[in-house]
Amino acid sequence: MNKRTSPAVVTSDWSRGGVIYQIYPRSFADSNGDGVGDLPGILDKLPYVASLGVDAIWISPFFKSPMKDFGYDIADYRDVDPLFGTLADFDRLIARAHELGLKVVIDQVLSHTSDQHAWFKQSRSSRDNALADWYVWAEPKADGTPPNNWLSVFGGSAWQWDSRRRQYYLHNFLASQPDLNFHNSEVQQQILDDIRFWLERGVDGFRFDACIFHFHDQQLRDNPPAAHRDTTTVSAGNPYGYQRHLYDKTQPENIPYLMRIRSLLDEYGAKSVGEIGDDESIKAMAAYTSGGNKLHMAYSFNLLTAEHSAAYIRQQVEELEEQIADGWGCWSFGNHDVARVQSRWGGPDASPNYAKVILAMLLSLRGSACIYQGDELALTEADIPFDKLQDPYGITFWPEFKGRDGCRTPMPWVSTEPQAGFSNGRNVEPWLPVPPEHAANAVDVNEAQADSVLHFYRRFMPWRKTQRALVTGDIRFFNAPEPVLALLRTPVAGDGGATVLAVFNLGNKPVSFNLASAPPSHALHGHGFEGALEGTRHGNRIELPAHGAYFGEVAST
Repeated sequence: MNKRTSPAVVTSDWSRGGVIYQIYPRSFADSNGDGVGDLPGILDKLPYVASLGVDAIWISPFFKSPMKDFGYDIADYRDVDPLFGTLADFDRLIARAHELGLKVVIDQVLSHTSDQHAWFKQSRSSRDNALADWYVWAEPKADGTPPNNWLSVFGGSAWQWDSRRRQYYLHNFLASQPDLNFHNSEVQQQILDDIRFWLERGVDGFRFDACIFHFHDQQLRDNPPAAHRDTTTVSAGNPYGYQRHLYDKTQPENIPYLMRIRSLLDEYGAKSVGEIGDDESIKAMAAYTSGGNKLHMAYSFNLLTAEHSAAYIRQQVEELEEQIADGWGCWSFGNHDVARVQSRWGGPDASPNYAKVILAMLLSLRGSACIYQGDELALTEADIPFDKLQDPYGITFWPEFKGRDGCRTPMPWVSTEPQAGFSNGRNVEPWLPVPPEHAANAVDVNEAQADSVLHFYRRFMPWRKTQRALVTGDIRFFNAPEPVLALLRTPVAGDGGATVLAVFNLGNKPVSFNLASAPPSHALHGHGFEGALEGTRHGNRIELPAHGAYFGEVAST
């Protein structure tokens, strides 16, 4: 075990400008042939991940769970589910990752547990047991209906009647995911102790799932109607977007508790990234990361939507920059909760070159970045038929919203093998089908093509690390017509390096435009756009091929 015997000595903050590769364990690599990915499978593939040039891996939940929400319903915070392996497997994974220079970030779901957790089983047994107040319980209204109008993200009321206690309990997600009562000081301390358990095992950081849901309004006031429906954090057909979520999440008590978590993480030099799914996500990202005493970084769903114009991307970054002060953002265009970006942004006919230019764009924004497994292969959203769906979210809202299974299909490793090499059980059916188009674009296929998206990732990410301005520098944008995004990254004082002008053509046709307000620059090479996708500059005129980019070094003055 990689147990720490003393607090870590922090020599640099890898999280500022770092790139985190998300691994969804069920779908990454199946070592034992049961059709589900596992920790030994991840361990086997760590050299591949390290070859991308990322700084860290984020592993989605692998804890003991009944898997009603595929691990985001935890039944034991301190154990590995047998489906994924053992604690010893996890210890080996950490040791190997560290040998390869990778930090390990694990997913912690703190706002709720599974209804199979021992805490909840005891809490629901009576109104006067030792854990009776560990979850959010409330009396019904006089007519027996739920105590207020709060809604579940996954559909329907956020309240579930329990016949044992004859009370309702709160669940912001599935009814099998009851919310912990963070107003209880014992709950707060227990969660801190569970975080420490993993810190002692050597983890380098945590991704805190749904971290705005820890506290609720104790008066249980109704949420008012939304002035504008939220279709950013939930699908358009979900009634959750009709409310303004004033009282069921993002409560003021959350800030002091995040400060307690930060104090614990600082003992070990560990980092944190929070998931912010709020009506005012940019505001919450700024509040939750500023001051150097809460989250190290946070990301929202604002770039995980269908909207992807250059103007929209610029707007999101500039709004955060206006508010974040000394805080830090983390940008992402893909994860396990949304349709794959190659389909969501690129459309049905997006070329592999589109995957290259949006990666370069993402890693040129100010902030850290999360990339999702398979995006380095330009995988598209899988079309899963209803009878194969596993996601309860998609089953509820089918067919207007097909859920999250389309982005969670198994990683394709070898195009010629059954299940594209995902499973060691050659005749086993994986938990989700492997689309033929994914098998045709497997890792081995990308490896064999010098100009593949995979090789671009391997060239671009190490090159970016040589340009300090792109990692931690300040940012400002220039006016440019759609679909062009133009920006300047300036190194922070004492960081060294050159100022970088970066211009991206997010469209599928060549563009030529005048960037009169940009300072003179000469082209930077080595980033992987050499040749057909590399833009050129002639005075103030920038020429960009379809899905091309220009990187220029600005001369010192």
